[in-house]
Amino acid sequence: MTSPSPSPSSPPTADTDGAVPAPGPAAAPAARRKVAAATAVGNFVEWFDSGAYAVMSATLASLFFPEYDTTAALLATWAIFAGGFVARPLGAVFFGHYGDRIGRNRMLALSVLCMSGSTLLIGVLPSYSVIGITAPVLLFLLRAVQGFSTGGEYTGASAFIMEYAPEGRRARYASIVPLTVGLASMAGALTGLLITTSLDDASLRSWGWRIPFLLAGPLGLIGLYLRSRIEDTPVFRSMERREAVRHAPIRDAWLVCRRQVLTLFGYSITNAVGYYLMSSYLIAYMSEEVGYSKSQAMLTGCVAMLAYSAACPFLAAASDRYGRRPMLFTACAGFAVFTLPAFWLIGTSLAGALVGTAVLAVLVAVIGTSNVPAMVEMFPAQLRASGSALGYTAAYVIFGGTAPFAATGLVALFGSPLAPGFYLTGLAVVSALVVRFAFRETLRLPLTRTTVLES
Repeated sequence: MTSPSPSPSSPPTADTDGAVPAPGPAAAPAARRKVAAATAVGNFVEWFDSGAYAVMSATLASLFFPEYDTTAALLATWAIFAGGFVARPLGAVFFGHYGDRIGRNRMLALSVLCMSGSTLLIGVLPSYSVIGITAPVLLFLLRAVQGFSTGGEYTGASAFIMEYAPEGRRARYASIVPLTVGLASMAGALTGLLITTSLDDASLRSWGWRIPFLLAGPLGLIGLYLRSRIEDTPVFRSMERREAVRHAPIRDAWLVCRRQVLTLFGYSITNAVGYYLMSSYLIAYMSEEVGYSKSQAMLTGCVAMLAYSAACPFLAAASDRYGRRPMLFTACAGFAVFTLPAFWLIGTSLAGALVGTAVLAVLVAVIGTSNVPAMVEMFPAQLRASGSALGYTAAYVIFGGTAPFAATGLVALFGSPLAPGFYLTGLAVVSALVVRFAFRETLRLPLTRTTVLES
């Protein structure tokens, strides 16, 4: 059943397939290439910081906290990493609201500016030995600014590029978002590997650790320049012409898209924990818990991110062919079955670690390349940035940001290096049930629709 599109002053109604008129001719290939470049560079900057923080976690722990307890210092460092996620809900509300109010592109330009500025400032922070407790406090505040920015970046960039994508190729275009996340994390890991292997410990602690963070400055300016030169999406411009832009999109998204928000949250928890265990935690886990050298751990992290990035385009093509629901369920079931064997392999040898982390990386690629198009498609155009930011960000705040901290604590509590594997396995079972019983296929839904999916 379909009803007319709601007016800007009334709450949207729940319907199945209503749509605004097509937003004019499809974007030219040249315009799509510019959009892809602006999305890729900006998103790369946003996620390079997480890779930099992860590879420098052990060094940061020794610089920003007292060294009398190595485990406590590492836990505190991961707590600050998680603290960056505390501001994500605020960022999701802010950027989601303005992404649906003033446009996807302006919101993304502001987010990349916030991220690159805060990351650059981390690179010039004094250590604990210089300013005492003020050092970790400032680190936490700058991580909070990063988290605020990230709260709207991933979902905003996803909506932006999807609304330019041609029909039948949405996931392939959207795969630029998880692909650049992987490339940014890999670049951070490679930078860390290069720095730690080429500098002695004194140089690393003195100035070498700052290099990955300082690189965010010029990268951010490039991303800002590219994003400021791109016109907003055809879907958003169409809504502006029809005066269909919402005045309170965050409120409306929760009121009428609550089922979609909760469904997105339910399967994104596995995406969140799987990604941050694979990209951020495993480097410290291998060196601190399993006994590999830092260079071996970073090499393994680089290989994992390479496997993730290489798999993204192929898995996105599979999502466009077979649908979001089968791919999401396959990913969740795969995590439930293969996570524990992967963690066991990591502890056997360097070759086993390479295989185990690659398995986790490919599973993260399976879920990520379908999660991006699904979370855009399941929400109506006028509530898209807000609704997707609410569900996706909540999963990353509660489960993703705490994943390294929880994994480190579980190993310490149970004395078993397999403890993080049990944690991810349990979450994957929950997510598989959510996909099986709550997720409705979104592959062929029009992105121009203004009505909400019925339960």
